[in-house]
Amino acid sequence: MKLQLQKPWFSGLTTVILMSLTVSVSAAGNRAYIPMGTADSVGVMNLETTRLTSTVSGTVNTHGSALTRDGRYLVVGSLTAHDDQETPERPSGVSEEDHAAHHGGGGSTAAKSPGTGRLYVVDTNTNAIVRVLEVPGPVHHVLVTRDGRYAVSTHPMGGGISVVDLESGKIVEVIATGPSPNYLATTADGQTLFVSNTGNGTVSEVDTRHWFVKRNVRTGGGPEHMALASDGGHLYVNDSASGEALEVRLPDGTVTARYQIGDAPHGLGLSADGQALLATSQGSERIVRVELGSDSRKSVQLLPAPYHLAVSPVDGRILVTSRGEAKLWVLDSESLATVDEIPLDGIGHQISIEGQ
Repeated sequence: MKLQLQKPWFSGLTTVILMSLTVSVSAAGNRAYIPMGTADSVGVMNLETTRLTSTVSGTVNTHGSALTRDGRYLVVGSLTAHDDQETPERPSGVSEEDHAAHHGGGGSTAAKSPGTGRLYVVDTNTNAIVRVLEVPGPVHHVLVTRDGRYAVSTHPMGGGISVVDLESGKIVEVIATGPSPNYLATTADGQTLFVSNTGNGTVSEVDTRHWFVKRNVRTGGGPEHMALASDGGHLYVNDSASGEALEVRLPDGTVTARYQIGDAPHGLGLSADGQALLATSQGSERIVRVELGSDSRKSVQLLPAPYHLAVSPVDGRILVTSRGEAKLWVLDSESLATVDEIPLDGIGHQISIEGQ
């Protein structure tokens, strides 16, 4: 069954994209967007007050999210198959993404992924869904390219990524990267995209000018979430198999450091000044801060199951969702002390923040 796409294409997107290339973006936005999975909604948080102010409704099992650089549009992806080829029922105790990766992970191309996936394009001024786009299979994580032109999705059931032109709404590329592609990161100039492939322990480097895989870096283990250093020289990758975060030196693709995080590491990010690595461990129920200059570390227990992580550009505080309860912690960036605890409508997934 094909989706009925909303037409005409929403007014002003082309103008907005062109403006986003020439107008400087504020370094500090004041809103965070939190997809809430099977609650079928996205929460909108004011970062200054750390309170939910509104909700985007009408999405289905949204996990990945990404904003255009000017914050005008939010793109969120559904982790549910939307045609007759539905994913088998998820067993108790198995996460949504692990279940999706298991059923069909390792295919040679995302075009062969069973089921039709959805991307929802949301007008952040009104919280209205202005278009629904079809992609080849359930969507795990999402990234919008630096120029605001393309939305890129990982498809864990298909072994690759899809690239959608946000102006036309059409898929322009489907690229095989590896089994169970998970997370996305991009360089500051937007010319290289990184894709972690959990199924074969690699990170693919994708040329975004010509859309091809130019190198696969072997990390081993089960690479998932990633964070790129501000100088572009190192990529940090969490390894779900070893319970570590890895430091990869990009010029030669060498793993130069390993930081013990704990069982089932998940969320990963860098402090606002880029000097510390932040990571969550679902299994050990901790958040860890590693000082990259000295390798000193501190960790604090968070119960239950700290999950996705993002850093606020307003004050550097850390936002962490829970995999076990519908809530979000706000933590002090230095001490990791809990500043606030916010109830959510569902389990929070990939957090998008204005200005990042």
